[in-house]
Amino acid sequence: MNIILASKSQRRKDLLKMIDIPFKSYASNIDESIISSKYPKPIDLCRKLAILKAKKISQKFKSDLVIGGDTIVAINNEILGKPKNKFEAHQMLDKLSGQTHLVFTGISIQCIDKKILKTFYEKTKVTFNNLSKRDINYYISNCNPYDKAGGYGIQDMSSIFVDKIDGCFYNVVGLPISKFYKELKKLDIIKFM
Repeated sequence: MNIILASKSQRRKDLLKMIDIPFKSYASNIDESIISSKYPKPIDLCRKLAILKAKKISQKFKSDLVIGGDTIVAINNEILGKPKNKFEAHQMLDKLSGQTHLVFTGISIQCIDKKILKTFYEKTKVTFNNLSKRDINYYISNCNPYDKAGGYGIQDMSSIFVDKIDGCFYNVVGLPISKFYKELKKLDIIKFM
Protein backbone atom coordinates (compact mmCIF):
# COMPACT_ATOMS: atom_id res chain seq x y z
CA MET A 1 0.00 0.00 0.00
CA ASN A 2 1.38 3.41 -0.99
CA ILE A 3 1.22 6.37 1.36
CA ILE A 4 -0.02 9.64 -0.11
CA LEU A 5 0.17 13.02 1.57
CA ALA A 6 -2.85 15.12 0.57
CA SER A 7 -0.94 18.37 0.93
CA LYS A 8 1.37 20.79 -0.81
CA SER A 9 2.93 21.75 2.54
CA GLN A 10 6.70 21.55 2.28
CA ARG A 11 6.89 21.36 6.07
CA ARG A 12 4.72 18.21 6.22
CA LYS A 13 6.75 16.66 3.40
CA ASP A 14 9.97 17.41 5.28
CA LEU A 15 8.62 15.85 8.49
CA LEU A 16 7.57 12.64 6.74
CA LYS A 17 11.01 12.43 5.13
CA MET A 18 12.61 13.03 8.53
CA ILE A 19 10.93 9.92 9.97
CA ASP A 20 11.77 7.92 6.85
CA ILE A 21 8.24 7.30 5.60
CA PRO A 22 8.11 6.87 1.81
CA PHE A 23 5.23 8.80 0.28
CA LYS A 24 3.89 10.64 -2.73
CA SER A 25 2.25 14.04 -2.45
CA TYR A 26 -0.77 15.56 -4.19
CA ALA A 27 -2.40 18.88 -3.32
CA SER A 28 -6.08 18.51 -2.48
CA ASN A 29 -6.91 22.13 -3.38
CA ILE A 30 -9.85 22.36 -0.99
CA ASP A 31 -11.43 25.83 -0.74
CA GLU A 32 -10.81 26.36 2.97
CA SER A 33 -12.67 29.69 3.12
CA ILE A 34 -16.05 28.02 2.51
CA ILE A 35 -15.50 25.45 5.27
CA SER A 36 -13.98 27.94 7.74
CA SER A 37 -17.22 29.88 8.10
CA LYS A 38 -19.13 26.71 9.06
CA TYR A 39 -16.71 25.60 11.81
CA PRO A 40 -15.91 28.43 14.25
CA LYS A 41 -14.14 26.14 16.76
CA PRO A 42 -10.46 25.43 15.93
CA ILE A 43 -10.64 21.73 16.87
CA ASP A 44 -13.67 21.14 14.65
CA LEU A 45 -12.20 23.14 11.77
CA CYS A 46 -8.78 21.47 11.69
CA ARG A 47 -10.37 18.01 11.88
CA LYS A 48 -12.93 18.77 9.15
CA LEU A 49 -10.32 20.24 6.80
CA ALA A 50 -8.02 17.24 7.35
CA ILE A 51 -10.90 14.86 6.58
CA LEU A 52 -11.93 16.71 3.42
CA LYS A 53 -8.36 16.95 2.11
CA ALA A 54 -7.75 13.23 2.61
CA LYS A 55 -11.17 12.30 1.23
CA LYS A 56 -10.64 14.24 -1.99
CA ILE A 57 -7.35 12.46 -2.75
CA SER A 58 -8.69 9.09 -1.50
CA GLN A 59 -11.33 9.18 -4.25
CA LYS A 60 -8.51 8.97 -6.83
CA PHE A 61 -6.30 6.49 -4.95
CA LYS A 62 -8.74 4.08 -3.31
CA SER A 63 -6.21 1.38 -2.44
CA ASP A 64 -3.62 3.77 -0.98
CA LEU A 65 -3.33 5.24 2.50
CA VAL A 66 -4.02 8.97 2.28
CA ILE A 67 -3.00 11.47 4.94
CA GLY A 68 -4.75 14.83 5.17
CA GLY A 69 -3.67 17.53 7.58
CA ASP A 70 -4.49 21.06 8.59
CA THR A 71 -2.87 23.36 11.15
CA ILE A 72 -4.69 26.25 12.81
CA VAL A 73 -3.49 28.98 15.15
CA ALA A 74 -6.03 30.40 17.62
CA ILE A 75 -5.82 33.11 20.26
CA ASN A 76 -8.71 33.97 22.58
CA ASN A 77 -11.03 31.77 20.47
CA GLU A 78 -10.12 33.69 17.30
CA ILE A 79 -8.77 31.58 14.46
CA LEU A 80 -5.79 33.11 12.69
CA GLY A 81 -5.49 31.72 9.18
CA LYS A 82 -2.79 32.45 6.64
CA PRO A 83 -2.31 36.20 6.19
CA LYS A 84 -3.24 37.49 2.75
CA ASN A 85 -0.97 40.52 2.84
CA LYS A 86 1.61 42.44 4.88
CA PHE A 87 -1.05 44.28 6.88
CA GLU A 88 -2.76 41.04 7.97
CA ALA A 89 0.59 39.43 8.81
CA HIS A 90 1.48 42.44 10.98
CA GLN A 91 -1.90 42.32 12.74
CA MET A 92 -1.54 38.61 13.50
CA LEU A 93 1.99 38.83 14.86
CA ASP A 94 1.02 41.88 16.92
CA LYS A 95 -1.88 39.87 18.45
CA LEU A 96 0.47 37.00 19.29
CA SER A 97 3.09 39.31 20.82
CA GLY A 98 3.53 38.63 24.55
CA GLN A 99 0.59 36.21 24.54
CA THR A 100 -0.08 32.49 24.74
CA HIS A 101 -1.89 30.98 21.79
CA LEU A 102 -2.93 27.49 20.74
CA VAL A 103 -1.88 25.55 17.67
CA PHE A 104 -4.15 22.71 16.52
CA THR A 105 -3.28 20.19 13.83
CA GLY A 106 -5.94 17.84 12.56
CA ILE A 107 -4.82 14.65 10.83
CA SER A 108 -7.01 12.25 8.87
CA ILE A 109 -5.73 8.84 7.74
CA GLN A 110 -7.93 7.19 5.11
CA CYS A 111 -7.98 4.18 2.79
CA ILE A 112 -11.24 3.48 0.99
CA ASP A 113 -10.49 -0.13 -0.03
CA LYS A 114 -9.41 -1.15 3.49
CA LYS A 115 -12.16 0.91 5.14
CA ILE A 116 -9.67 2.92 7.18
CA LEU A 117 -10.82 6.26 8.57
CA LYS A 118 -8.89 7.57 11.55
CA THR A 119 -8.96 11.25 12.48
CA PHE A 120 -7.30 12.94 15.43
CA TYR A 121 -5.86 16.26 16.47
CA GLU A 122 -3.02 17.56 18.59
CA LYS A 123 -2.94 20.82 20.58
CA THR A 124 0.17 22.79 21.56
CA LYS A 125 0.40 25.98 23.63
CA VAL A 126 2.92 28.54 22.41
CA THR A 127 3.87 31.71 24.29
CA PHE A 128 5.53 34.55 22.40
CA ASN A 129 7.92 37.13 23.79
CA ASN A 130 6.91 40.76 23.41
CA LEU A 131 7.62 41.74 19.81
CA SER A 132 8.55 45.22 18.68
CA LYS A 133 7.19 46.68 15.44
CA ARG A 134 10.74 46.42 14.13
CA ASP A 135 10.85 42.66 14.95
CA ILE A 136 7.55 42.13 13.18
CA ASN A 137 8.46 44.21 10.12
CA TYR A 138 11.83 42.50 9.78
CA TYR A 139 10.24 39.07 9.95
CA ILE A 140 7.55 39.93 7.40
CA SER A 141 10.12 41.42 5.01
CA ASN A 142 12.66 38.59 5.28
CA CYS A 143 10.55 35.46 5.78
CA ASN A 144 7.42 34.25 4.05
CA PRO A 145 4.54 34.58 6.55
CA TYR A 146 1.85 34.16 3.88
CA ASP A 147 1.79 30.36 3.71
CA LYS A 148 1.67 29.79 7.47
CA ALA A 149 -1.24 29.78 9.90
CA GLY A 150 -0.85 32.71 12.26
CA GLY A 151 1.75 34.24 9.95
CA TYR A 152 4.77 32.46 11.42
CA GLY A 153 6.75 29.25 11.16
CA ILE A 154 8.27 28.08 14.45
CA GLN A 155 10.99 26.22 12.54
CA ASP A 156 12.30 29.40 10.90
CA MET A 157 13.52 32.76 12.17
CA SER A 158 10.35 33.30 14.22
CA SER A 159 11.68 30.68 16.64
CA ILE A 160 13.31 33.63 18.43
CA PHE A 161 9.80 34.98 19.13
CA VAL A 162 8.95 31.92 21.25
CA ASP A 163 9.30 32.23 25.03
CA LYS A 164 7.95 28.75 25.78
CA ILE A 165 6.08 25.84 24.27
CA ASP A 166 3.85 23.32 26.01
CA GLY A 167 3.26 20.26 23.84
CA CYS A 168 4.57 18.87 20.59
CA PHE A 169 6.97 21.15 18.71
CA TYR A 170 6.35 19.28 15.45
CA ASN A 171 2.62 19.89 15.82
CA VAL A 172 3.35 23.61 15.47
CA VAL A 173 5.41 22.86 12.35
CA GLY A 174 2.44 21.01 10.85
CA LEU A 175 2.53 17.30 11.76
CA PRO A 176 2.55 15.85 15.29
CA ILE A 177 4.93 13.09 14.24
CA SER A 178 4.98 11.08 17.47
CA LYS A 179 1.18 10.83 17.69
CA PHE A 180 0.96 10.29 13.93
CA TYR A 181 3.43 7.41 14.07
CA LYS A 182 1.56 5.82 17.00
CA GLU A 183 -1.67 5.94 14.97
CA LEU A 184 0.04 4.25 12.00
CA LYS A 185 1.30 1.51 14.34
CA LYS A 186 -2.20 0.98 15.79
CA LEU A 187 -3.49 0.51 12.25
CA ASP A 188 -0.64 -1.94 11.63
CA ILE A 189 0.38 0.15 8.62
CA ILE A 190 4.02 0.69 9.41
CA LYS A 191 6.60 -0.62 11.79
CA PHE A 192 9.77 1.14 12.74
CA MET A 193 12.87 -0.50 11.29
